[in-house]
Amino acid sequence: MILRTFSLSKFFDGLKALDRVNIEVEEGKITLVIGPNGSGKTTLINVITGFYKADEGRVEYKGEDITNKPPHELYKKGIVRTFQIPKPLKKLTVLENLLIARENPGEGIIGALTKAYIPKEKESVEKAFEILEFLGIEHLWDEEAQNLSGGQLRLVEIGRALMSDAELFVMDEPLAGVAPKLSHDILGRMRELCEIGKTFLIVEHRLDIVLEYVDKVYVMASGRIIAEGKGKEVIEKPEVVEVYLGA
Repeated sequence: MILRTFSLSKFFDGLKALDRVNIEVEEGKITLVIGPNGSGKTTLINVITGFYKADEGRVEYKGEDITNKPPHELYKKGIVRTFQIPKPLKKLTVLENLLIARENPGEGIIGALTKAYIPKEKESVEKAFEILEFLGIEHLWDEEAQNLSGGQLRLVEIGRALMSDAELFVMDEPLAGVAPKLSHDILGRMRELCEIGKTFLIVEHRLDIVLEYVDKVYVMASGRIIAEGKGKEVIEKPEVVEVYLGA
């Protein structure tokens, strides 16, 4: 397993938003977390990625305890978090948005004097175009991000994450505001990335689209995991049906 949580808990003003949550994320797979509003899904991924601090329990990545490490440290370890609302720099082009996501994009003093940065810059541009082509948006390379659709912005965000050479992508509602056809395209790209060893932990509510693409599903309610398993088998469990109907 690339990621595990052990009895992970989080409190807000006495409210237990996470209640001893245990999940396992397998490398090269897509793991989905679902549940009604307020079930703790986003809190879970915020704690895993260091945006919130855990009050109890721990998080392990590749066997290393990463509990409460800040997001920038987790980024260096290969964990990238994306958000429900994409956050590109809207005045920059699509290509520029990908290039600034590369770690240490600046040339540095020595590089500026020797022009040693030029090969690295060329390599970054080539990598960015490869990613844009893979995502099917290479034709938008010089378009300002502010002119893109919601689905295109989502692809740019995935592209920025790929520029970082991340291994684990933690995504909050990657299909939010995206048309069904493009949603399938995005999920198809994610499956292709799994084939080369990338891993996804996602929160998503559009079950009619996402279930056929994922490998494992965890269902949350009231801060706890109430069910786990594969696709439609999970959502047909009585305890899951009851939670959704009650919500």
